[in-house]
Amino acid sequence: MSDLATHYPAHIAELQQRTRAILGKENISSLAIHSGHAGKVFLDDMYYPFKTNPHFKAWLPIVDTPNCWLIVNGQDKPVLAFYQPLDFWHKVTQIKDEYWTEFFDIKLMANADEVEKILPQDKSTMAYLGAHDDVASKLGFRHCNPENILNYFHYHRAYKTDYEFVCLREANRLAVNGHLAAKEAFYAKASEFEIQLAYLKGVGQGENEVPYGNIVALNENAAILHYTALEQNAPQQHHSFLIDAGASFNGYAADITRTYSFEDDEFAQLINAMNEMQLLLGKGLKPGGSYVDLHIENHVKLAKIIREFGFVDLPAETMVESGITAYFYPHGIGHHLGLQVHDMGGFMANEQGTLIKAPKAHPFLRTTRGIESKQVFTIEPGIYFIDQFLNDLSKSEHAHLVNWQKVDRFRKFGGIRIEDNIIVHEDRLENMTRDFNLA
Repeated sequence: MSDLATHYPAHIAELQQRTRAILGKENISSLAIHSGHAGKVFLDDMYYPFKTNPHFKAWLPIVDTPNCWLIVNGQDKPVLAFYQPLDFWHKVTQIKDEYWTEFFDIKLMANADEVEKILPQDKSTMAYLGAHDDVASKLGFRHCNPENILNYFHYHRAYKTDYEFVCLREANRLAVNGHLAAKEAFYAKASEFEIQLAYLKGVGQGENEVPYGNIVALNENAAILHYTALEQNAPQQHHSFLIDAGASFNGYAADITRTYSFEDDEFAQLINAMNEMQLLLGKGLKPGGSYVDLHIENHVKLAKIIREFGFVDLPAETMVESGITAYFYPHGIGHHLGLQVHDMGGFMANEQGTLIKAPKAHPFLRTTRGIESKQVFTIEPGIYFIDQFLNDLSKSEHAHLVNWQKVDRFRKFGGIRIEDNIIVHEDRLENMTRDFNLA
């Protein structure tokens, strides 16, 4: 993709600048960023799926190769110690000349232990960034994941480069292909397992390549927020379908959710109302705005829908103040998105790591930081008919305000969530998900 080659030099320059700035503040000479290594299954000769250290894949699109290292100091050409073993049991990743390779001094390693010869012998002023403290200790690092350095990188990770925008757009394009395939499978009365297969085929990625375990929920299973069971048998009747599924590109994630009704019924009307609300909330992502306020606005808008559809007979503002909406909507409006699905830095007031706590009434918010340009968010309002919360509501002082017959009729649908991925530019918003024509 030509856009990758066009924007990658500026991306590397930005990472070099950030590295140079924080190393100077912390009197650290350089960083050794470890891609990580695969964990072995207990009492077995198999390994768990490998997931790359996000600090590593921020620099370059190597996401599936363990035992690699980056040595960076913000000034010199970064060194990439690339693990390329002699292995007839597994396919070995080969480095090819691509848009990114010229920016690294690449040293090949046939054995993971060869990194000792590549790393400086004196590591007293060097810091290790990675998941394996035991490896760092064995190699002689004194500084392991320094908090000030991690806070700095996590805070600035919220500001995406143009290269990262290209990667996020492509991840969204791939995910939309999967969502369209999954929607078609639902209306063909497929099982959850069959819909999952259709999604993966549409994306062109396996279960270990997509950024998280897909939520593919039919009927009442949509009331389980992180449902990943995937029933193999189709239900006797298809009522509803909620899919929360993403895709990866160069280590960047898409995170998209849609909900469908099998019939043109009142549940379909509720989906339409939620979709209109979701679009309005997405337009509220303006530089200088408050993500917390947007979440609270979500509750007010949701309360109006709850009243409009006759679930609860109470004015919207009163419904929010009394906490009734939380029984139907127990999670936050969204989160930062990037190298990780729930990207770092969402609770940070500054690069020192000062935390901005979520309001007591909204403990499940994943982001409290102010909205700024160059940031990427998900917007994912929902409404659910979850037995646990409805039982609590039935025992509360507000129980008499609820139309329980109406609520009970909607339990079979499980719930609704609609989620888009949106870039905040200085002068406009870019809804990547909708731009690829996912209604």
